[in-house]
Amino acid sequence: MPDLLPLLDAPALVVKNEETSLVIADVHLGIEHDLYYSGINIPSQIARRIDRLNGYIGEAQPDRVILLGDIKHNVPRTSFQEEGEVPAFLDEIARKALVDIIPGNHDGGIEKLIPRNPDITLHDSKGAIIDGVAYFHGHTWPDKELLQCSHWVISHNHPTIKLTDIVGHTLTKQAWIRAKLDKDAVAANYKTEEFEWHDPELFIVPSFNELCGGIAFNESFHSDLLGPLFTSKAVHLEESEVYLLDGTFMGTIEGLRQFSRDKFRTPHEGSKGKKKYRRRRTRP
Repeated sequence: MPDLLPLLDAPALVVKNEETSLVIADVHLGIEHDLYYSGINIPSQIARRIDRLNGYIGEAQPDRVILLGDIKHNVPRTSFQEEGEVPAFLDEIARKALVDIIPGNHDGGIEKLIPRNPDITLHDSKGAIIDGVAYFHGHTWPDKELLQCSHWVISHNHPTIKLTDIVGHTLTKQAWIRAKLDKDAVAANYKTEEFEWHDPELFIVPSFNELCGGIAFNESFHSDLLGPLFTSKAVHLEESEVYLLDGTFMGTIEGLRQFSRDKFRTPHEGSKGKKKYRRRRTRP
């Protein structure tokens, strides 16, 4: 049975089964290029990111490193920054461990940036089973083969929580989300003869890139979150468990909603006459 345990104080997951895997997600190399054209001038952070990842590798001593989507940032084009940084980043990891790439929605054309190295494997965008665990970025439904796994690991939403006190001060923290899935909502997207259910646990990995921002899960509902697992309401969102990077268990999404910013919530009457809350949608 696979053992999944986040690395302490890091957006990195250690998975142990027959091998040891280190999982990071949403690296978004080249984001500084995008920010520059938005008027924000930040030097490339590639050296710091390599140092940070090397620290994780030194601590976890993995057999392989799994990059869970969005290795590059710019879409649909690839910037000159990514053309230099992505190969260098992958080469550096491959010196220490096998590398598995699960493409995300920002990774169009990444096959042209991958060094010719037998230790680097590019998988299908619908995910892959690696050492008994299902990995996919989360912007698509997983391949039917992944249905046989009891553990699903995804990313894509850059999960955080926002806690607001009575005077309006807000604190944002990256978070791990652990959830269960609705069997019928998942089954609706597969042929009956190919559907295999093992009641998987869903682990949502926070973003590796510190400049990406994130989505506050305790201020969000299914329609606010990205990917078909959420738009189909296949995730039992309210019962999902939340953990901070330091390992603190924060309770469930439902319980943390009391610390959301009330100005983003508007009441409406539920089907049984009880007041429910829906986040007010605003245009950027």
